[in-house]
Amino acid sequence: MQVPFLDLKTQYRTIRDDVLTAIAEVCDSQTFALGPAVAKFEQEIAAYCGCKHAIGVSSGTDALLVSLMALDIRPGDEVITTPFTFFATASSVTRLGAKPVFVDVRKDSYNIDPRALDKAVTDRTKAIIPVHLFGQVAQMQPILQIAKRHNLVVVEDAAQAIGATQNTTKCGNFGDCACFSFYPTKNLSAFGDGGLVTTNNPLLADKIKILRNHGQNPQYFYKVVGGNFRLDSIQAAVLSVKLKHLDHWNNRRRQVAAIYDMMLADSPVKTPKIDPNNHSIYHQYTITAPDRDKLQKFLAENGVGSSVFYPKCLHLQQCFSHLGYKPGDLPVAEQLCNEVLSLPIYPEMTDEQIRYVGHTIRTFYGLD
Repeated sequence: MQVPFLDLKTQYRTIRDDVLTAIAEVCDSQTFALGPAVAKFEQEIAAYCGCKHAIGVSSGTDALLVSLMALDIRPGDEVITTPFTFFATASSVTRLGAKPVFVDVRKDSYNIDPRALDKAVTDRTKAIIPVHLFGQVAQMQPILQIAKRHNLVVVEDAAQAIGATQNTTKCGNFGDCACFSFYPTKNLSAFGDGGLVTTNNPLLADKIKILRNHGQNPQYFYKVVGGNFRLDSIQAAVLSVKLKHLDHWNNRRRQVAAIYDMMLADSPVKTPKIDPNNHSIYHQYTITAPDRDKLQKFLAENGVGSSVFYPKCLHLQQCFSHLGYKPGDLPVAEQLCNEVLSLPIYPEMTDEQIRYVGHTIRTFYGLD
């Protein structure tokens, strides 16, 4: 049996007619940047997230960048974040001349450890970027308490967590703002790049709207230097179609995860641990596994796709060598890089496919 790591074509076939109709409407309007389709999607996604303001932008990376710009992060400022995340979380800080400060993560959730975060605050610290990794919200209450105590802004990196909740509150409502990605592999995905910033602060929302369009307000008058961070109308139209299905798709991901949990409960691998206060959307189903590389090879030989997120921590990447980190500084994150393996998880997986993946893993460890 073949079980690809991700199957976008099957999902597309279920919504093809609606998507093509939405794209045709944009083509007929000949309004391709911002415009009515973007405004419609922003209204829909703000309601879905329970936020007062949603600003569509060109990518998840640009969502982070424009948020930090709007929050006045400057050269010399320090921004605390996790080393166990996608590159954009830290590169957005660096692009503004600020310094990313990496702290270790928790073994159970893979998310930033608030205890380590608290110890990393200095007089230069201006912001915290907690990442809701793999679809599970980070421990926001202690993070927000630390931020309040030190007068820091909080930018949620929710690129992998659209629809995830903590104590029934959806991510996007905890920090000063939150950043989402609609890259094609995400739970809610565009037909290319796309992103979003949510906030409950009207002044911050207005500033982000100006910055995403070169800083002009009104047109051709510039009080600030912004960027070209606009969301395309076609992407917004596609996202509006898909948003109607998001909760159903996320619920199916949880069903897939439950089958994996059951099948791997007595195996040597450690399955994802979800905090009882959290409702994960399982953007990834990531295990830690003895002999990870051999297991991944065995899965591939038996037709099962998998991926490693992430093979090397950010604090040890060459581009951040000037920060002075060395191996052993953040041991939990470094250990995870050697052990994590993400298994196929998408709404269109059949129970037969899920069980085949589970049986293949059990076979590798001599259990079946």
